[in-house]
Amino acid sequence: MDDDNRWTAADRVDDRCAVSIETNPAEEPGTAETVPAPSGRWRTIEPLREKQYRRLITALALSIFGHGMLAVTIVLQTIALSPSPTAVSLVGSALALGLVVTALPGGVIADRIPQRTVLISVETVNVVTVVVIAVLGFTGVLAVWHLVAAAALLGAGSGFFYPAYSALLPRLLPPEQLLAANGIEGTLRPTLQMAIGPAIAGIIAGLWQPTYGLVIIAVLFGAGLAVLSTLRPPADPPAEAIAGGSAKPSMFGEMRAGFVFMLTTPWLLWTLIFASILILVIMGPIEVLLPFVARENYADGERMYGFLVAAFGLGGAVGALLVSATRMPRRYLTVMMAGWGLGSLPLALVGFTTSFPILWAALFVVGFTASASTVIWGTLLQRRVPREMLGRVSSLDFFVSLCLMPVSIALAGPLSAVIPMSWIFVGAGVVPVVVMVIAVVAGRMPRDELEHPLDDSARPGDEREQSQGDRRPGPIRGSE
Repeated sequence: MDDDNRWTAADRVDDRCAVSIETNPAEEPGTAETVPAPSGRWRTIEPLREKQYRRLITALALSIFGHGMLAVTIVLQTIALSPSPTAVSLVGSALALGLVVTALPGGVIADRIPQRTVLISVETVNVVTVVVIAVLGFTGVLAVWHLVAAAALLGAGSGFFYPAYSALLPRLLPPEQLLAANGIEGTLRPTLQMAIGPAIAGIIAGLWQPTYGLVIIAVLFGAGLAVLSTLRPPADPPAEAIAGGSAKPSMFGEMRAGFVFMLTTPWLLWTLIFASILILVIMGPIEVLLPFVARENYADGERMYGFLVAAFGLGGAVGALLVSATRMPRRYLTVMMAGWGLGSLPLALVGFTTSFPILWAALFVVGFTASASTVIWGTLLQRRVPREMLGRVSSLDFFVSLCLMPVSIALAGPLSAVIPMSWIFVGAGVVPVVVMVIAVVAGRMPRDELEHPLDDSARPGDEREQSQGDRRPGPIRGSE
């Protein structure tokens, strides 16, 4: 442990040497001059100067790429074994169930044990699971129930991976670089998980068979595991020291503390309420009804649907990239909520136009604003939530994002039988605006964001003091 800590300290000094000017021995500690933080496009890549962050984001990129391929490969592999919608539904449900079941415990685990250990454990299970399925596929004994079990394990792994990653990031980067780091992640996800990964998986399955795609996925997960094994985050003080020497609470006690923090922090509570309603209202129409809109409006509906989905993903990548190149907005809560709420308005056009350029632009805007707001949201959590419960709060966010998505998808089809699809899309565009206004007012967000500025305009010393103050143990309220 001591060797690791010494290595880590030296490594972090090496990482930061490019931005620091040597301190004069005659000067007092803490008076060294530093090069001003980059602006514009250079702000986006500033986190990449940190060696440990480069390792973490490389491992995340490999994992995202693998999961992007997996989403298509496991469906095609299921169809190859049993060309039945029921079989595909079983595998998809197992994946979603694994995510939902582990989302909340995953946050507690991320706060109790080293996040690096969690990430390595998850990626190890991913590698073993995919390798076993690939071997079963090549030997001809693979069955649908094998895929169901594998999907459940892989889904459960994601429920542990995300909270641990989110909780680890603020330990590797200073607060002013978190927006750019979340922007990098927000760019990678739609690019690798929604575009390149599925495309490559489809090509491999078309040229050979889905089992070969499993081999590539196993290689990607294995490479991510290898990179994670070199990760050396700075050591945190023992949990007993953070808690002031008191006994460590049980897992259920820590989970309850996370809920209490959420319920007593207005900006957090109302953002999660808004997000759950937003997902309920828009995900079903996008996932279920948009393909039918494309089929009804265009001769080559399947191909045009693919272009529309690509517009959503491309907008998300551009939105994340651009917001990461800027400072955190002074009115960060207002900007974030407006992006999610007002950014959904273009969905109202989907049911009333047959113009492909208009539909493409509408979905691009929805993806752009949603991703930009998500980058701000991730940064907000990492800067306003106490570090000792960041994993739990991140898992609550993850859980809210998941729990109503299947409900929205399940309701969209039956609802379209009694309400015209055009009016369903109108509701998907207008309802988020109404709920956004309610959430902003009820959460007292305009006042809260001014009382807790995150625009990086304060002096470096002030920012450090504020960051440390936000992480004090105990019952901290976001709006106090």
